[in-house]
Amino acid sequence: MNLHPRLPRRHLITAVLGLSAALFGPAVHAQATPAAPVQAVASFSVLADMVRQVGGERVAVQALIGPGADAHVFQPAPSHARMVGQAHIVFANGLGFEGWLQRLLETAGYKGKPVLLSQGIEPLRAARRERGHDHDHGHAHGDADPHAWQSVPNAIAYVANIAKGLCAVDAAGCPVYRQNAATYTAELRALDAEIRAAWAGVPAAQRKIITSHAAYGYYAQAYGVQFLAAQGVSTDSEPSARGVAQLVRQIRKENIQALFVENIANPRLVEQIGRETGIRPAGQLLSDSLTPPNGRAPSYVAMMRANTQAMIGAIQGR
Repeated sequence: MNLHPRLPRRHLITAVLGLSAALFGPAVHAQATPAAPVQAVASFSVLADMVRQVGGERVAVQALIGPGADAHVFQPAPSHARMVGQAHIVFANGLGFEGWLQRLLETAGYKGKPVLLSQGIEPLRAARRERGHDHDHGHAHGDADPHAWQSVPNAIAYVANIAKGLCAVDAAGCPVYRQNAATYTAELRALDAEIRAAWAGVPAAQRKIITSHAAYGYYAQAYGVQFLAAQGVSTDSEPSARGVAQLVRQIRKENIQALFVENIANPRLVEQIGRETGIRPAGQLLSDSLTPPNGRAPSYVAMMRANTQAMIGAIQGR
């Protein structure tokens, strides 16, 4: 039941989180020297997995947005304020992906600065059709596409930023973090080479994929793949009828067959495109979220490998 029907959503969230902070007491801040394990919070599941790879047993990691959940429509709850309030360190993507984060940090009483894992990465511009869209959930990208983790070279930069952040709050564990980061980086370099080798057998003219929203710009740039989407970089944006019609015409003209739904997105838009083009969706891609542990992509490495295999399989008719 909505007790405040006229209160704007962003104010209601702030009020609820404020009550949470009062109930949960004082926060543990990033300036404090943590006892092992370090309490870390990551904004969503992809980042949480990366932090676990670098932190190892010295770090206990929690994700604000768990596997299978859509970060584009996330609204912090009192439990999230408590989680942040008890953290020694908070990791976020940056590039406008977590437009709600600063308000949550303030409400939780967190005095440190979040570690932005996209720091140092040159952002791509967001899909033009989303510019000027007013995000109701505080998920404001501006002109930047925030999905930088979709490129494995960018993920390697994320790993370096994670190690640096953990060393800042746990100097004693820094040799462990650096070694873990080096091991994980080697795994990511091998993954990057694997993805490039897989695409090498697909002619450039055939590398065209249709998805729900424009989450794969960095993958496209890194691996020479063209992605088409009716929505912009957020699932919270509304595709226009004109945009969908243009996409349908392009699909028919270029005979594009690789049509995918996403694990976080409502499939209705892709299903509509499938009906209008006569193309059956080839399966599901993962964009902003991992699967639960028993799923096909419980880690970042598994996600990138699964997406690549699915896309190439759809193009080649497997």
